[in-house]
Amino acid sequence: MGHSVGRVASLAGVTVRTLHHYDELGLLTPGERTRAGHRRYSDADLDRLQRILFYRELGFPLEEVALLLDDPRTDPLEHLRRQHRALTGRIEQLRKMAAAVQRTLEAQTMGVNLTPEEKFEVFGDHDPDLHEAEAEERWGGAEAYRQSRRRAASYTKEDWQRIMAEHDGLCRRLAALRESGEPAGSVRATDLAEEHRAWIGHHYECGYEMHRGLADMYVADERFTATYDAFGPGLAAYLREAVHANANRRS
Repeated sequence: MGHSVGRVASLAGVTVRTLHHYDELGLLTPGERTRAGHRRYSDADLDRLQRILFYRELGFPLEEVALLLDDPRTDPLEHLRRQHRALTGRIEQLRKMAAAVQRTLEAQTMGVNLTPEEKFEVFGDHDPDLHEAEAEERWGGAEAYRQSRRRAASYTKEDWQRIMAEHDGLCRRLAALRESGEPAGSVRATDLAEEHRAWIGHHYECGYEMHRGLADMYVADERFTATYDAFGPGLAAYLREAVHANANRRS
């Protein structure tokens, strides 16, 4: 007899009212009814509901979802291809957003002293000041924090653009090395880890043990992970391994 409306609502994580609304719109009409007139959903109905919820999650209005699902020229495989393309684009967009948010957090930690227009030019549409409280709470008592704020206060917009471009270039080279199969403990990888430690020197003096701790945080904190993984999945973990190997090599 199929699945009851309550069971389908529980499986899909939606309300019974939502399912009734989809039925009223003709978007998801149950294939069966009991003698008492209660809705019963078939497995095919569940497949259609899954596609509806997918497109809704991506922000498609219900009218457009109906067109996508009922287009006679589109077969099920084409639906899957379309979903894959949409998901891939969404993932890339979220990676960029996560990286931008993390840059904002790091910028506030370092005491960025720019006008609103200059902040937008350097860091995009994420205001570093939004994360001031968290930065103060996490690192306010550390000498490195105070040092970073003193140094950052002297940087111009051009200085920040150069610093961020240097960071991005380093990450791209590190990602290319990882993609080539180079071990994180190799000389080339640890040399880049040493460059990364030197780059942190724009903000505060970073010894090898501190660098280890930062690298561990890049993996433990998903926001930092997103910053580095935006250049290539797994890059944060690769950098952590290279940093530890570099510290072992040079200490």
